[in-house]
Amino acid sequence: MRIFNLFVISLGLGLVSATHAEAQTVSNIAVLKGLSPLTVLSKSANGKAALSSNYAVTGGIQTGDIRQATLLPFTEQQQQALRDAFITDGNLAQLADGLGTTLGGAYVARAHYQDREHFTNVSQAVADLIAYTNATTAPDSNSGKYFFANTTTDGKNPVSAEALEILQKIGGSVDVFGTNYGRPAGSPGADAFGDSRPFQTQPQTLTIIGRDYLGVPANNTVYNRGPVMNLTDSPSFPSGHTTYGYMGSILLAVLVPQRYPQMITRASEYGNDRILMGAHYAMDVLAGRTLATYDLAHLLANDSAYIGQTLKNAPVIKDYQAAVKTAQAELTEALKAGCGAEIRSCAHDDTSRFSDPAINQSAYDATQTYGLPVVYPENFGVKEDVNKLAPEAGYLLTTAFPSLTLEEANQILTATEGPGGGFLDNGSSFGVYSRLNLYAASLAAMELSERKKVQ
Repeated sequence: MRIFNLFVISLGLGLVSATHAEAQTVSNIAVLKGLSPLTVLSKSANGKAALSSNYAVTGGIQTGDIRQATLLPFTEQQQQALRDAFITDGNLAQLADGLGTTLGGAYVARAHYQDREHFTNVSQAVADLIAYTNATTAPDSNSGKYFFANTTTDGKNPVSAEALEILQKIGGSVDVFGTNYGRPAGSPGADAFGDSRPFQTQPQTLTIIGRDYLGVPANNTVYNRGPVMNLTDSPSFPSGHTTYGYMGSILLAVLVPQRYPQMITRASEYGNDRILMGAHYAMDVLAGRTLATYDLAHLLANDSAYIGQTLKNAPVIKDYQAAVKTAQAELTEALKAGCGAEIRSCAHDDTSRFSDPAINQSAYDATQTYGLPVVYPENFGVKEDVNKLAPEAGYLLTTAFPSLTLEEANQILTATEGPGGGFLDNGSSFGVYSRLNLYAASLAAMELSERKKVQ
């Protein structure tokens, strides 16, 4: 089995260096523009209410005062959150439990971490696909952190004029969380750059003690304040972990469509676990989910701005759709060999926390909006036409369920949309991604795909 060295892409984990600064890419700019509604929240009553709720909801979830519908009892979910603090971005191993007991076991038998720096992978094609996808989404997330904290690329170097113009046009301001939650940049106990995290702004952070993903005794303090991971000067918005969680989970969902709904549940759990850790606000998680989904759709659509790019620690992929097909074929063979039967059969062999569809749906639904107030009432309860606003979104379904047309997929995404009107849902093509409900959409897509098979 081939060993792949760990590649590290800064996810805003306190790895600030001037050498990371570079001009914003097309995808960087698109994401910065899409997330920029955060910067004008303080200018409206609705926005101020959303910011206040964001703070209260985050604190309530972290301490357990707000009891969510989660996959595990609260204390067990805390332990899962501690395990989820480590990022297996080289092979997505920690997310593979969403594949179920049998398929997940078959996956990690081939793709697992031996220590923090060394891991195996299913095949070169799968490794390359993961690397390119992560090298696209992670920098988009990281560029957002420093842009919205202090309009820099890395905490120190200023952004391009094109990026700065995004804020100038809407009159947006930076360090929204630090300013509104009493920890402005550089003040005692605050993030040096801006957008201090919940463990810095909240009056109390519940301690989680247990073992991390590698089985090492740990707690959320060493993963927040160091020495394992130091987030004290790593801006909060958006969540890099959530970006990774949705990137990896959507990728596995597309590669193993029989487990699509469960993988989306895993993504929502992974993002929510960042709140339990005290590392992120609800808005951070919603933003990470939105940008990962947006980026994946554009990759799957073979958008010319997303493919054929020379990215750090990743091979060049000129045809993403072809790369997905190759990786899927190799992964399918590996999983079949590991489980000893066809994927469809093994996909149903599951006694994990993802085995109950009702619990999965409740857990996912709890993270759809986090109950934050509506900021754009004109969009609340109104179906936004995905085919019109974001036609590439349909590839999130058609790649997994090829019997569907792009129009059918976009109709499903429109029909299953969340309520809308949230802090990112300002009517833009990016904003509509914030209300997509991939859990419900994947169930509908699976049902339509099955009906087409018998026609």
